[in-house]
Amino acid sequence: MEFSLIKEFFGWRDAVDILGLTLFFYLFIRFLYAAKGLYLLRVIILFGLLWTSAEVLNLATLSWIFEKLWTILLFALIVIFQPEIRRTLANIGRRTKVLKIKEYEERSIDRLVRACRFMAERQIGALIVIEREQNIEDLLEGCIYIDAYISAELIITIFYPLTPLHDGAIVIRDDRIAFASCVLPLSKNPELPKRYGTRHRAAVGITELSDAVAIVVSEETGEISVAVEGNLEKILDPELLKDKLFSLLGVKHES
Repeated sequence: MEFSLIKEFFGWRDAVDILGLTLFFYLFIRFLYAAKGLYLLRVIILFGLLWTSAEVLNLATLSWIFEKLWTILLFALIVIFQPEIRRTLANIGRRTKVLKIKEYEERSIDRLVRACRFMAERQIGALIVIEREQNIEDLLEGCIYIDAYISAELIITIFYPLTPLHDGAIVIRDDRIAFASCVLPLSKNPELPKRYGTRHRAAVGITELSDAVAIVVSEETGEISVAVEGNLEKILDPELLKDKLFSLLGVKHES
């Protein structure tokens, strides 16, 4: 008698409804925890399939949740995935806007490389961001306006420990040092090695959101690295750094 009552009031649709509800909360918690680009696509697809299945199978509880809470979920997606959304919009803007191409001279690259060599040999930490086509000013915080010619001495002085501007990045634009002491967005890429500190994560972060080139000199090891498009590459020799910058910035050797 009791089994027949249970069977009458609890059918297979109710079991599927409960399983779907459990899957919904599991995905939602995972989505709060992970919050990464590729995972975002998977979550949206799974949520869409879950919602569609709930409607097709007439699962009352799950359908009610999706119908009543879709605006909250949409707002949560926008807030939690704000870095990914911002990155996407930046990439769209980079493809659609008429962008000014920055021009750099060989002598400026030589001075940059000389400064990096000096700081690497003495393990002076540094972070140098070079604009290419995209203006990155809206991605920066706390900058001090400089607008000075590029010189190895000035770059070394800025990053020398205990000086007022050493903690932060310098930004080079149109063959000039435009800003110093800039705070950059940090990368949230979980695949970055844990040994990378704030400078390296900032270098990767700014290149994930723009087409800029970032140079990092490690304070711990003196190693030089270059970040482009979210990828960080260790440079074993300053001459290789010069060739790398020539290639990335479209600089031709003077005859």
